[in-house]
Amino acid sequence: MFTGDRSGDFLFGSLHRAGFSNKAESSGSDDGLTVRDVYIAAVVRCAPPQNKPLPTERDACLPYLVRELGLLAELRVILALGAYAWDGVLRALAAGPRPHFGHLAEARVDRFTVLGSYHPSQQNTFTGRLTPEMLDRAVLRARDLAGLDPP
Repeated sequence: MFTGDRSGDFLFGSLHRAGFSNKAESSGSDDGLTVRDVYIAAVVRCAPPQNKPLPTERDACLPYLVRELGLLAELRVILALGAYAWDGVLRALAAGPRPHFGHLAEARVDRFTVLGSYHPSQQNTFTGRLTPEMLDRAVLRARDLAGLDPP
C-alpha cells in the first residue's frame, strides 16, 4: 500500500523525517524500505473504479480492519489518512457518535486515540491542501500521543 506512487512518496517522506522508516520513498516490495512502530492498514482492500469506494465496499471490508485492530495489542494511536479512513476506523472501533473529521482532529475511543490527517493524495498535495509540514505535524503528533521518543 502506498508503494511506488506519489502518495506513498509523500507519506514515506514524512514517516522518514519522523524516524518511523529507514527511507523516504518506496518503489517496490523489494526496495529495502522498513518501518518501525508503524502498521499501515486500509479501510477498503480493493481499488474501486475511480478510486472511490462505495459504502457497501467499506462495510464488506470492515471486519478485516476490526480483526487487525484486535490483533495489535500494543496499538494506541491511529492516524487516519482522510475522512473516509476516519469514518471507517471509527466504525471499526464501534465508536458512538462519530466526531467530525479534520486535519489534526482527535477522538478518544477506548484505548485508542484516532488522529485525523488529510490524505496524501495528489489532489490534496498538488493543491496545497496538505503540505509536507502539515503531514509532518500529524505524524509527529501521533508519535507524541504514542509516547515514543522524538527522532
